[in-house]
Amino acid sequence: MRPSRLSEVVGQAQLLGPHTWLRRAIDSRRLTSVILWGPPGVGKTTLGRLIAREIEAHFAPLSAVMSGVKDLREAIAEAEQLRNLRGRRTVLFVDEIHRFNKAQQDALLPHVESGTVILVGATTENPSFEVNAALLSRTKVLVLQPLSAEDLETLLARALADPVQGLGGQSLVCPPEIRKLIAAESRGDARRALATLEAAAAVNAPDAEGQQIIDRRAVEEALQRKTLLYDKAGDEHYAVVSAFIKSLRGSDPDAATYWLARMIEAGEDPLFIMRRMVIFASEDVGNADPRALSVALAAMEAARFIGFPEAVYPLTQAALYLALAPKSHSALTTYRAAQAAVEAHGPLPVPAHLRNASSGMARALGHGRDYRYPHDHPGHHVEQSYLPEALKDSCFFRPSDQGEEPQLAEAFRRRCERG
Repeated sequence: MRPSRLSEVVGQAQLLGPHTWLRRAIDSRRLTSVILWGPPGVGKTTLGRLIAREIEAHFAPLSAVMSGVKDLREAIAEAEQLRNLRGRRTVLFVDEIHRFNKAQQDALLPHVESGTVILVGATTENPSFEVNAALLSRTKVLVLQPLSAEDLETLLARALADPVQGLGGQSLVCPPEIRKLIAAESRGDARRALATLEAAAAVNAPDAEGQQIIDRRAVEEALQRKTLLYDKAGDEHYAVVSAFIKSLRGSDPDAATYWLARMIEAGEDPLFIMRRMVIFASEDVGNADPRALSVALAAMEAARFIGFPEAVYPLTQAALYLALAPKSHSALTTYRAAQAAVEAHGPLPVPAHLRNASSGMARALGHGRDYRYPHDHPGHHVEQSYLPEALKDSCFFRPSDQGEEPQLAEAFRRRCERG
């Protein structure tokens, strides 16, 4: 059921709309190397294939899990031959590019730089952390979003109607509410949605009239678990996690545990839940209880280590701790204040006394000359400006009066007075 042309792609309008960068680059045949970043089953490989087809380039797929430098060299050699003999470009598609080590990523650099290949890398991990800076600077990162429930229902209807590539040749009946259920259980992953539909069709016997009616029981058997109406309106996934976060923020341990159980029992990705709790520990608890972040991270590692079903215990422990902890959002407000200053003033110069005096020329320019080393002063603190001159009187951090944050702020104030 993989689309054969761009017009058949469902979702990703932010990338493939008529006036987007990618669409203009494809239409003008001036595409540069890109990295497609998004969760599984949202069309990264499909998009790589379609890009090559649209610009009439050779498509050379590699898997970073299965391929090494030897495979990479062979693909590059073939690309050079096609360019030299036929004038044809090559789209080198590297699936899971984050699994290439530094040497393998470095091996791509000269060929991306020279235009021997148009690199299309696909990754589920943040490229800023998993792709080296040199390669990242030569590519454009494009973010793919999970498919909406409506998108998945469209794909399921297409598969049910297609007699060649899909299930249209069978006497299947899949009511709209069951398509909604499969879409909800698939959580934005088209591959998972189609696999569930296929498995549900396989376990359903025809009725007396020869029809195969796919019902909730068939879907549950295909998934090997009970299903919950977790996304019946198309946004229930986001509604439940929103309720979970708001219950934590509202210090209600009972509600937080209920919404946690709703997500886990509906088959939510545990990593998604863990990430939300780690974010919450900094964003909503912060230094009102500095231990909250450690608790959330420890729960994440414990859950990964022991696996389900026992992983529910460290996750529940962390949720209870976060719900009961004092709350402060000063990490959020402080960063936003600093961010606003960056946007308002641009890249202000680093003051000379804070610059590194690493060379004779730097020292001649006065770098580091007036810097006062805090450890040489009482309380290991000395009054001096660490902000650019234009911001020297700015105050971004406004401590809350919750938990331990007032004590931390007061201790800092006393050190400043002693200094």
